Amino acid sequence: MLLRALFLILLLANTLFYGWSQGWLDGLLARQHPDREPERLQLETHPERLRLLSPQAVTALQTRACLDLGPLNGDEALRAAQTALGQLGVSEADWRLQSSVQPGLWAVATIKLGSADFRARKEETYKRMKLAYEPLQGLPEEQPSLVLSQHASEKAAATALAALEQRALKGLRVLQLRPSQTRHQLSLPKADAALQAQLQALLPAGREPALAGAALKPCAPEAAASAPASAASR
Repeated sequence: MLLRALFLILLLANTLFYGWSQGWLDGLLARQHPDREPERLQLETHPERLRLLSPQAVTALQTRACLDLGPLNGDEALRAAQTALGQLGVSEADWRLQSSVQPGLWAVATIKLGSADFRARKEETYKRMKLAYEPLQGLPEEQPSLVLSQHASEKAAATALAALEQRALKGLRVLQLRPSQTRHQLSLPKADAALQAQLQALLPAGREPALAGAALKPCAPEAAASAPASAASR
């Protein structure tokens, strides 16, 4: 009797162990198998998703070049460019800033020509006096108007205006065509192929209105030569 009871206990224990090892009791014991978790399955490598690169493609990705991003007209454009580079993973240590002050531009121009007849009479007068002139470009609120000369300072434009007024010319004024501003340029001495493609896609897409007019171009030879030698090896 005792042997029969011992046999039944061992049989039950073996049965329970086998069921536990197969996961049949997981629902009752709330046991989780790390080797069966969905998260582990998601981490498995999918060979069908892998794509081998040719040696040429690998070389292209590793190729680095020195590029200039600019011109960036004004501090707003500079901040936009720095933000865009930061979002692309480019740190401040990876670019150099060059800035210069662009002087303003003034013109001696006519007042707004309210009619075609008025403009025709002005043009006839300037032709008779052999004075060069051209239509005003930009500044829609000041058109139509004719520009007789352009100057690097307001004082020089005022002097030219005074000289024309001494020749009995009327209806002229000093007009500012462009205010002075700081122009910036960012040089990236080690831009790889991936970064070049990202920047090329950013500029013409109009995603950053403040970068309108900016472009990528190779660095000047002296700037490229001064890039750290270690940049090419990174």
